[in-house]
Amino acid sequence: MVSICPAVPLTPGHSERNVHPFEGALAETDGWSRYNAVAWERDYSGFLEFFFGRIFTEPHSTKQIEDGVGWGLEIEPSLLIDTERGLDACGLERFASVCERTRCPVLVIHGDDDAIRPYASGVALAAVTGGELVTIEGGGHAPHARDPVIVNRLIEEFTDMVQPTHPPASTAPASPRPTRTRTWVRAARRPKRALYLSSPIGLGHALRDVAIARELREIHPDLQIDWLAQHPVTRVLEERGEHVHPASRWLANESAHVEDEAHEHDLHAFQAIRRMDEILVNNFMVFNDVVTDEHYDLVIGDEAWDVDYFLHENPELKRFAFAWMTDFVGWLPMADGGDAEAALTADYNAEMIEQRARYKRLRDRSIFVGDAEDIVPASFGPGMPGIREWTEQNFEFSGYVTGFDPAEFADRDALRAELGYHPDEKVCIVTVGGSGVGESMLRRVIDAVTPARRLVDDLRFVVVAGPRIDTPLPRRKGVSYRRYVPELYRHLAACDLAVVQGGLTTCMELTANRRPFVYVPLRHHFEQNFHVHHRLQRHGAGRRLDYEEAADPDVMAKVIAEEIGRPVDYRPVGTGGAARAAASIAELV
Repeated sequence: MVSICPAVPLTPGHSERNVHPFEGALAETDGWSRYNAVAWERDYSGFLEFFFGRIFTEPHSTKQIEDGVGWGLEIEPSLLIDTERGLDACGLERFASVCERTRCPVLVIHGDDDAIRPYASGVALAAVTGGELVTIEGGGHAPHARDPVIVNRLIEEFTDMVQPTHPPASTAPASPRPTRTRTWVRAARRPKRALYLSSPIGLGHALRDVAIARELREIHPDLQIDWLAQHPVTRVLEERGEHVHPASRWLANESAHVEDEAHEHDLHAFQAIRRMDEILVNNFMVFNDVVTDEHYDLVIGDEAWDVDYFLHENPELKRFAFAWMTDFVGWLPMADGGDAEAALTADYNAEMIEQRARYKRLRDRSIFVGDAEDIVPASFGPGMPGIREWTEQNFEFSGYVTGFDPAEFADRDALRAELGYHPDEKVCIVTVGGSGVGESMLRRVIDAVTPARRLVDDLRFVVVAGPRIDTPLPRRKGVSYRRYVPELYRHLAACDLAVVQGGLTTCMELTANRRPFVYVPLRHHFEQNFHVHHRLQRHGAGRRLDYEEAADPDVMAKVIAEEIGRPVDYRPVGTGGAARAAASIAELV
C-alpha cells in the first residue's frame, strides 16, 4: 500500500478547517467557509479554485491548480455533497484498529507543508501500520502531481523491495541454481559515451544535431553517441547511420500531442507545452532509467525541456556532464491572452530563472544557437531582467547551425540540373516542416496555384507535406507532391521561391542560401511570431504573410508573383556554428 498525504482520522485536522459547519448557509464566503454544502451549490468553481490553491502550496503550481479545478468540474456539486454526508454517516469502527491489522508493506509519502491534511496524520499512519514514512520537505497535499519524479522513484523503489511472504510451494524437483555473474569495468577502460536528446517537434533540431555530432567525432573519434529520440527525428537519424537507443520506443510522442493541439494553422505553443506535462514526465522517467542503467559521460539536450526541467527539480539525479542547447529563450504571451497569459508566462520564466540561480552547476554548458542580436529585446516579465541581458550572462553563443555550407550551392544551375529542375521553369517549393500541423496552409497555397500560374509563366509547384501528413491533398495542374524529401535544404537552395510555415530552421536555411521566401507563422505560436520573426527581421530575410491574408487565393497568388525570383540582400548567416558548439561540448568529454 502506498498512501500519499493520507486523509485519515488518526490526528486532529487543521484548526482552520474545523471552524465552519458543513451544513447550512454561512455569512462568510471566503477561506474554509467555502467548504460548505450551500457554498458548493452557489459557487462550486469558486470553491474549487480555493481548494486546489490550498492543495498546491508550492510556488509555480499554476498548471496543477488548473488541472485540479478541471477535474473537480467533471462532477456536479451535488455528488460531492452526497459523498461528504456519506462519509460522516458511515459509523466505521475505530480507524486505528483497522490500521493495526494491516499486514502488507506500507509506504506513506507526506508533504510537511500540507494545508489540507496535517503532516502528523501521515506520521501516525506510518506508525500504526509499521510502514515507511517519506517526508517531502516543503511539499503540499499532492506531491504526485507537483513533484512526480520523486514520487515515481519512491514507488518504484518500494515495489522493487516487496517480496511474497509465503512463496507458493513447488512439487518440481530442485534444479541447480545458475551461477550469478556480473562485470565491472574499470573507469580507465570504459568507452567514451554520449546520449544525445534531440527535440522531436519538427526536423530542424535533428539536422543541426547531426551536424554537431559529426563535428564532435572529429574531435573525439572514439566517442560513442546514442540517440534517445522520437519520430520523425528517428527517420533522419537512421538515414544517416546514427544509433537510436532501443529505449526510444518507450517515449511518448510529442509531435502527436502538438498535432492534436493544432487547429487550422493555429497552435498555441505555450499552452501546448503546458499541457504536455504528462508526456514530459513519462519521457524523463525513460531518460532516467537509461542513464541509471548505463554509463554515459555526457548528455546533450537540444531543447529537451523534460530533462532540463526535472534535473533542476531533482538535481541529485545528475551523474554526467550536461550540455543544454536552445535557439530561443523566454516564454512570451500572445496579445489576445490578456493579463492572465502574461502572468502565466512570467511565472514560467521566473521559475526558470530561479532554477538557474540555484543550480548553476547543473548545466555544464548552456549554448544559444545563434548570436546575441538574435534574442528578442523583451523582458521575462514584471520585475525580471531583459531576456537578452540575462541570456548574455548565462549562455555562450555558437552562431547559427545550418548543417551545411551554402558555398556548396554556389552553382545553382548545376544543382537544379542534378535535382531535375529545368532551367526555364520557375520552381516554388511549399513546405510546412515535420510536425504535421501545417496541412491547412498547404491547402491554402494549393488553392492559389491556378491564379498564380496565370500570373507567372512556367510556374511549377513542389508541395512537401512532410512525414506526418497522410491525408490526400487536392490535385492541381503544375503541382507535384512529395511526402518526405531528404536533404530538403538542397531543394530550397535551388528554388526560385519558397512558401513556408515560419519555423526557424527552414527560414534560416533559405536565408543562408539567399533565396526569396514567404513565411506564414502559425497563429498563437509565440516562437514563430516573436523569436523567429525578430531573427528574420535582423537578417532582412523573407516576407511575412499572416494566415488571414492568405485566405484569399488571389492575394496569395499575387504575393507569389511579386516574390518569385526577386533579388535579395540578406545579412549573411555565419558558418561554423556546428564546429563552435561541438568544440565547447567536447571539453566535457
